[in-house]
Amino acid sequence: MEEVPQDCPGTSSAQAGKGASCQGCPNQRLCASGAGAAPDPAIEEIREKMRTVKHKILVLSGKGGVGKSTFSAHLAYGLAEDESKQIALLDIDICGPSIPKMMGLEGEQVHQSGSGWSPVYVEENLGVMSVGFLLGSPDDAVIWRGPKKNGMIKQFLRDVDWGEIDYLIVDTPPGTSDEHLSIVQYLSAAHIDGAVIITTPQEVSLQDVRKEINFCHKVKLPIIGVVENMSGFICPKCKNESQIFPPTTGGAEVMCQDLKVPLLGKVPLDPQIGKSCDNGQSFLTEVPDSPATLAYRNIIQRIQDFCGLHSSKEEKLISC
Repeated sequence: MEEVPQDCPGTSSAQAGKGASCQGCPNQRLCASGAGAAPDPAIEEIREKMRTVKHKILVLSGKGGVGKSTFSAHLAYGLAEDESKQIALLDIDICGPSIPKMMGLEGEQVHQSGSGWSPVYVEENLGVMSVGFLLGSPDDAVIWRGPKKNGMIKQFLRDVDWGEIDYLIVDTPPGTSDEHLSIVQYLSAAHIDGAVIITTPQEVSLQDVRKEINFCHKVKLPIIGVVENMSGFICPKCKNESQIFPPTTGGAEVMCQDLKVPLLGKVPLDPQIGKSCDNGQSFLTEVPDSPATLAYRNIIQRIQDFCGLHSSKEEKLISC
């Protein structure tokens, strides 16, 4: 898995796309568009397209298998419980699109209309887009190099008829590579509220999350906060808590204190979460009394509070 090199100048640097470390990077032209080169016209087109989207949230993780897509799905489910809000979930994990399965949409197809691709809807107020809808079979492998992935992300942002959306949640693949650079750069003129970063308690996960936080700083992506997933297991019978993944270095809490980023909350393990995802159902409604459900709801509320506060500040600046 490729990562942003230590000497990457960052997408907003005057050297973006020009430095020695940029040579051979699939995103070189895209990064250079903000550093004196001819700008990619898609950036302005996407800015116009995103005018109808109030809040844009990226869900990131340095390590695979920490529950990032599971969190993205349940963030969408939780926000969509307010029927007055319109929610969209965009899956840019091009090589491992698991969102269609988790949302109960496996086998669905994307339809074309005069205004672009139409999202696939779970509910009237919850639309989903994923490369998984474009494959002939869920077992088909997507074997693409960086430029083709970037083109697909551009198409999702520019050519999908999202309509009036309150929250667009973007589920990303693990790491700090092509897809992450592309989504940040293409949305650079459209304003991203921030990133939610998912980790598990053990150091092997936290090590990669620190790189993800460094990536956010380099590309000037605000960090909404960190979620510690699989944070202990609470026995449904005796209510005792066991540490399945021991936080040998203090877990996300200590890391967040050290790096001065918010800890949004900790979600304990619950076997029903995996079962709900496999069945394409919302764990929040299937198991409403689980400690994990309570944790999810508290985290979702904190994300909404962050976006609301962010919007107030933006409106105040505009009015000034």
